[in-house]
Amino acid sequence: MELFTKSESGRYRPATRQDVCELAARYADPIRGVAIKSPTDTADYLRTQLAHLEHEVFCVVYLDNRHRVIDFREEFRGTIDGTSVYPREIVKEALKNNAAAVILAHNHPSGIAEPSQADERITHRLKAALELVDIRLLDHLIVGGSNTTSLASRGLI
Repeated sequence: MELFTKSESGRYRPATRQDVCELAARYADPIRGVAIKSPTDTADYLRTQLAHLEHEVFCVVYLDNRHRVIDFREEFRGTIDGTSVYPREIVKEALKNNAAAVILAHNHPSGIAEPSQADERITHRLKAALELVDIRLLDHLIVGGSNTTSLASRGLI
């Protein structure tokens, strides 16, 4: 069986391996290409991805200029009570994805979704680093069990 895809000129051509991989990725990650419509939808999605984890992970949702999801990636993995986050790596990945905006997220395996001082500090560092390359930081969400806290809604971004 051969797959076909439409080229930029509007003609059909045999699908390449990259075409098939991109199609598979779209079906594997249902949020890819979807526009972020509300903070509630974002929090619900992130809770399904992060609430069950027993170790801390720091993730980034990379968005285009219409706030459609380009990619959702776990960038850093830590222990039960912390993870190291490197702003340089986030900026590098945002540029690689040609992102116009990002949403940061991480979980607290303790189940408590309150931001720590370290959470606030890294948010400010990441915002400053991203601003240097004209990428907007829309929010930083903390998932703790069934609760989610938005740093933007608290006026911390």
